[in-house]
Amino acid sequence: MNSKERFMTALEVGIPDKVPIFESYINDSSLIALGKLMNERGIEAPVPETRSDEKDTFGIGAPKEDVLDLYCFLVSELRLDATCYNFSIGLERVGKDRGRDKYGRVYRLSEHGEPFPIQGPVEKEEDLLEFEMVSKLRQEDFRAFRYIVDRVEGEKVPLLTITDPFKVSWRSRGGMEELLMDYVRNPQFVHDLARISTDFDLAVIDMVTEIEPEVVILMTGDLAGEDTTIMSPESYREFIRPYHQEIVDYVHGKGGRIIKHTDGNAWPILDDFLQVGFDGFHPVQPQCMDIAEVKEHLSGQMCILGNIDCRNLLPFGTEEEVKRVVEETIAKAAPGGGYIVSSSNSIHPGVEPKNYLAMVETVHRYGSD
Repeated sequence: MNSKERFMTALEVGIPDKVPIFESYINDSSLIALGKLMNERGIEAPVPETRSDEKDTFGIGAPKEDVLDLYCFLVSELRLDATCYNFSIGLERVGKDRGRDKYGRVYRLSEHGEPFPIQGPVEKEEDLLEFEMVSKLRQEDFRAFRYIVDRVEGEKVPLLTITDPFKVSWRSRGGMEELLMDYVRNPQFVHDLARISTDFDLAVIDMVTEIEPEVVILMTGDLAGEDTTIMSPESYREFIRPYHQEIVDYVHGKGGRIIKHTDGNAWPILDDFLQVGFDGFHPVQPQCMDIAEVKEHLSGQMCILGNIDCRNLLPFGTEEEVKRVVEETIAKAAPGGGYIVSSSNSIHPGVEPKNYLAMVETVHRYGSD
């Protein structure tokens, strides 16, 4: 099998020739660190020679082609089976630690963390009358995704991340707590905002499928903490599941596939994901979900992706510990097919590059048995 066949076979809950591997996100500074390590090991990676800032700004400004080139090189050299990238929301710096996107949402910026929304354009119900997102989408927002697809030339499965309508909604409200209080104070307001957010996601799907009809959608946006879900299962079913259903049906109607990402303990709504029809569940956070139990529960019905701990193991473990955990995880999750290896969230600046390489090498060695 080639990479596309391998990844798609597993995503469709089949048995590939070996366990596929991908990563939902490798941030810029991690890419550069990996490239430098590979150069030290005698592999000529195209690491940018001069950069005024090697710290991530998470979408501020146009993506730099030198970093995209390095990303494509690493995907190929490490034999990852898929690419995964996002689209631009037009985030611009408006102060030392503040940014604003083209949808009017204000964020607190940090060197390495995801921008945190602190103010949204929808503060009251009347604001919905003038709040509109779809018309602001542009083909140029997908420039980085298009660049990667063109560079890889059909060798890998292309994934694009879209944001869960729940997260689009709370970003637009300026904070999750505001939206959650709306669940009680004004349920219709929640649905009206979810409608706008869902229409935006559907428009993104339309635009990206014009670029790459075979794209796989990864819907990001956490719905759970480590103890349980952020909202009750009943609230999920009232305020979120109908919009998930609409998006999943839309993707499937185009002949595509869609994966749901949420960190945390998603057990209370895992069967909902299954009933909605998500093709995959990512990343099965090891701190609160046992992958063997998840595999047994979902076996033959939904692909599972992830579970290699990027909080403790990949940042602080030894290479031998990484190899052992990867082997154990494959032994639990791969039999019968329907498993794709990745970290338990992303390859962030805290991850030791040597540990990520050890993870990848172990998958290629042990996952082929």
